[in-house]
Formats: sequence, structure tokens, C-alpha cells
Amino acid sequence: MAAEELAKAGASVTVAEAMPSVGRKFLMAGKSGLNITKAEPSAAFRASYGDHIPTALSSALAEFGPAEVVTWAEGLGQTLFTGSTGRVFPTVMKASPLLRAWLIRLEKLGVKIATRWRWNGWQNDGLIFETPDGVETLSPKATILAMGGASWARLGANGKWVEHLDKDVVPFLPANMGFAVAWTDFMTPHLGTPMKAVGLMAGDQTSRGEFIITRKGIEGGGVYMVSQAMRDGAPLFVDLLPDWPIAKIRTALARPRGKTSLSNHLRKTLKLSPAQIALLSEFGRPFPDDLAKSVKALPIKHTGPLPIDEAISTAGGVRFDALTDTLMLQSHEGVFCAGEMLDWEAPTGGYLITGCLATGRLAGKSAAAYLGDA
Repeated sequence: MAAEELAKAGASVTVAEAMPSVGRKFLMAGKSGLNITKAEPSAAFRASYGDHIPTALSSALAEFGPAEVVTWAEGLGQTLFTGSTGRVFPTVMKASPLLRAWLIRLEKLGVKIATRWRWNGWQNDGLIFETPDGVETLSPKATILAMGGASWARLGANGKWVEHLDKDVVPFLPANMGFAVAWTDFMTPHLGTPMKAVGLMAGDQTSRGEFIITRKGIEGGGVYMVSQAMRDGAPLFVDLLPDWPIAKIRTALARPRGKTSLSNHLRKTLKLSPAQIALLSEFGRPFPDDLAKSVKALPIKHTGPLPIDEAISTAGGVRFDALTDTLMLQSHEGVFCAGEMLDWEAPTGGYLITGCLATGRLAGKSAAAYLGDA
């Protein structure tokens, strides 16, 4: 996005890509349908980026929010649809057609892409790159850094660039991540099972969705929506029947049980799945007299986030107070930053890609204006 804005302004642009091909994390996002944005009122959309959204990020999103993302994608020949939750996807449910069309546009604008070029800091005023042909040093009039966070290193974002900007960086933390759970053997038959249509609560964050019981712990969109609060120490509770008021659950559980086992009683009266009953047994025993409370707020004991490299995204990165409102580093004139390498976070659901597109666009426009003033 930054390269496109610069090229449209008439600049000569080279993209130095560390990997053998561009957009690998973008393509990975496409494996789950490429949720490019979220169609919802502006206030609700912006609230997903936190209570104290930095000025530069706020400006970027104000100029390039959900409506602009849709127009941009349609301009690249993509047809889109909006799901029942407001999430916006390409009709083809993958990223490759959009990426191909985008690269063709960049080529027509004269953008050059140099693959396997890894940035290795500065030497005097020059940028040092490790390339297939050895070390190269470039001295551009403006530079945009867009090197990602510190998750999914195999796709290119390993976070090692922080050593060149260490004074301007907040340490990385996992975001939109799963959590480790030390399951008992009792849960083995249910590993890989999705827990659907449940409610999750951690601190002041709530979600309604699903998560998967995995060998390592719990993963999935429902968990990601409350992962920030969990990461910061808030306990996790699961509502197994979010559509049932607690009084209805108590009435159902009060029905005569006879010789029926408790598991069968829960299955028959509450319509709980085997995996839900197993989860209730895993974390609810010894069962209290008022079992309905456990059904509505089952505490899930975990041992913390899964490794940062397995997270969907990361928090931390370049501090906004180390940047101007145009995303230029105060410590390096003419050097701008964009994307996930900035210190912001948002839940999955279209917010991450929109934030990256918006900051990339702002960095590109800012760099073009800088060149114009130089």
C-alpha cells in the first residue's frame, strides 16, 4: 500500500522483500477466507483499536476505513460479500486473486520488487541489505519500513529488525493467540473438537463464537477476542449456554434424574454436547450444589499464552511517541514506519488487515509529501 501511494505520486519505488516472494502472511490470511475489513459503524470499528488510539493511527483509519477498503478491493477487480457478523470477504474466499491484481497494478506504476533482500540496518546514511548477490547499500531520499511483527517467522516476520531501532521499540507480546492448557487424560477424546456458540469472558472483554480444544490448549476466534485481557492477567470464564438465562438452567437441572448418570442428565436437560460436558467436568469438579453457575461461568485454567511465533499478530513494536503524526521516525528523518511493526493491536475480524492497509497508505502519502518538500 505504501509503495502504491508513493508510485502514484511519481516517485521511483523499490520494494526490498526479505522473502522469495511477497505477501506471504497476506496469503496465509486468505486460507481462512481473507477477512479484509468489518462493516460496522465508525465508532464501534475504531473502538476495537483500544481506548486510547494514537493520533497517527486514528488519522490513518479516518482516511482509510472499512468503506475505503471495500472500494479499493473492488477497484482491483474483486467482488466482495458481507457476512452475518459484518465481516467482509472476497467472494472467492482467498487472497491470491487480489494479490495478483495488486502486483500487476504496482508493476504498471513502475514499482520494482527485489526479493531475498533483507534489511540489516544503517551504515552512515545508507541502508544495508543482504542480497543473493552480496551486500548492497542504498541511499534513498525516503524510506518506509514495513517489516511486520514477531509472529509467523516462517512467513517473514521474525521481529529481528528491533536491534536497529531498539530505543524506539516496545517489546513484542503475542496478540490474538491461543492459550496453553494442561489437559488431563480425560480430555483426550475431545482434542480437535470445536466448542461452538459459547460465550467467553475475561476482564471487561467478552466474545460470542467458538474455540477449538487442541492438544496444546485452546485456540480460535472466540478466544482471540478476549486474549488481550487474558494476556494481561484476567481469568477466563466460558458460558456454555449463552442463550439460556440461569433460571432456565436451574429449572432444567431440577428435573428428576432417577438412575440417569449426571452426564446423561446434562445431555438430556441442557442439550450439552459430549465436549461441553467433558469441559464442565474438567474444570467444574467437585460440582457445586448450584451447577447452573458453573454452566454460565466455567473457569478455564490455563498456563499462559502459547508461543509468540504461533500468535495471529503481535502487540508492541515501534512506539507512536517515537513517530510524528505522519509516521516518520523522530530519530531518523525521512524514514517512515507502517503496519504490524507499529505498537498497536486489534482483534481479528478485519481490523488487522485494515489497520495495516491504512497505516501503509498514510506512510506512503507522508513519504511522498516529504519528497515533495525536500
